[in-house]
Amino acid sequence: MDKLIRITKEFKFETGHALFGYDGLCKNVHGHSYKLSVTLIGTPITDSNHIKYGMVMDFSDLKKIVNETIVDPFDHATVLNINSPHKELAQAMQERGHKVLGVEYQPTSEMMILDFAEKIKAKLPDNLRLHHLILRETETSFAEWYASDQKS
Repeated sequence: MDKLIRITKEFKFETGHALFGYDGLCKNVHGHSYKLSVTLIGTPITDSNHIKYGMVMDFSDLKKIVNETIVDPFDHATVLNINSPHKELAQAMQERGHKVLGVEYQPTSEMMILDFAEKIKAKLPDNLRLHHLILRETETSFAEWYASDQKS
């Protein structure tokens, strides 16, 4: 029987966003210091001749995946829904040299974490699964994504 282990790595990045059509303060462009926890599940490598012997995944390999797919594109970017009138705002900001990330969803923590899950899952080796993500928008507010909650 395989012995499943969960490993987690945490990431931090600064991102701005605005929620088009929202009835509160977050309709304004503002930013957050996001914290993302990425938890994988798998079995440690049992081949004593393997360079990664005893690891589920080398944390540096996980770091590379998450930095390339999430942290680098989102860090110090303003995330705006390009399927809304914010498309014009995004274009104007880009023309002035700002880092803008246009997405096809309302850039809430809930929608961002769904996007992050798909991007990370696509880069994982076949022997590993994404177990869950936690995206902290503030010290007291966060969204969670669990593979076990998803319908196939």
